[in-house]
Amino acid sequence: MEFGKLPDISGVDFSLPPEPAANHTVLARVSPDPDLPVFYVGCTGWSMPQWVGKVYPPKTKSTAYLYHYSRQFNTIELNTTHYRIPDFDTVQKWKSESAPDFRFCPKVPQTISHSNDLGLGGPLIPQFCDSVAGLEEKMGCCFLQLPPYFGPDRIKILENFLKAWPAEIPLAVEMRQENWFKPGEGQDALWDLLEDNGVAAVITDVAGRRDVAHMRLTAPRTMVRFVGNNLHPTDYKRIDQWVARTASWFEEGLEEIFFFTHEPDNILAPDLAVYLCDQLQPVRGLTWRGPQMIRSEGSGQMSLF
Repeated sequence: MEFGKLPDISGVDFSLPPEPAANHTVLARVSPDPDLPVFYVGCTGWSMPQWVGKVYPPKTKSTAYLYHYSRQFNTIELNTTHYRIPDFDTVQKWKSESAPDFRFCPKVPQTISHSNDLGLGGPLIPQFCDSVAGLEEKMGCCFLQLPPYFGPDRIKILENFLKAWPAEIPLAVEMRQENWFKPGEGQDALWDLLEDNGVAAVITDVAGRRDVAHMRLTAPRTMVRFVGNNLHPTDYKRIDQWVARTASWFEEGLEEIFFFTHEPDNILAPDLAVYLCDQLQPVRGLTWRGPQMIRSEGSGQMSLF
């Protein structure tokens, strides 16, 4: 993930913004569910040969990566769907190979997200939704990543897109154009639009664009894309902030959070996920599941597999 990356983070203030007052109103409307809340922890893909012997068992073949990934993590930022709509057989394969409590978060294809009308002029929206609906109980939350040129002047297009999106498929929207985050009518209209449709606003925590870490909740769930810096000490301090913030959200009624750890080349993302899950342990009443690194027999610790 190159968006918002900086070669030098020494001058970055990684403090999370204050809690928006509107969050309390949003969470107050959530009806309690005894099976919730759930903290979903994942990365951005499972096709990582560098994880064999560390996250996956030694000698794991690529055909078994998803099987083992889904038993280490309980969600995935499914970027492959950004480039093509999966066929029926592919979706059924994903569903059958993944763990029972696993949730997929498919990214809306760029043929939709990067088109002038967000795909409203053609058949792609229903085709994509019909495809991912095959995940059934393993559907987590789709997300629409708007391009940098999609600003508040196009909010009507976004409104029409949300009207066309099936209500039964959870959705989050990621905004990148700077004007969305400037106080004013455009920003207020965006939050109102997402709230009215039960759609989450993706929160991105990245060094070079602190405005996209907006902290605004607009639905009973949220999605966080956390971009680390090679396990720099600030990565861990930032995770500590997130654990405290999300714990307060869950106390107020947030149902789900999909939290994705990004690190350069994705190689170290599981290490950060392990730290995140360790910090979640004291949080009461929360369901979560994260990776356990494989230790060699010679290290004095039992192997996970």
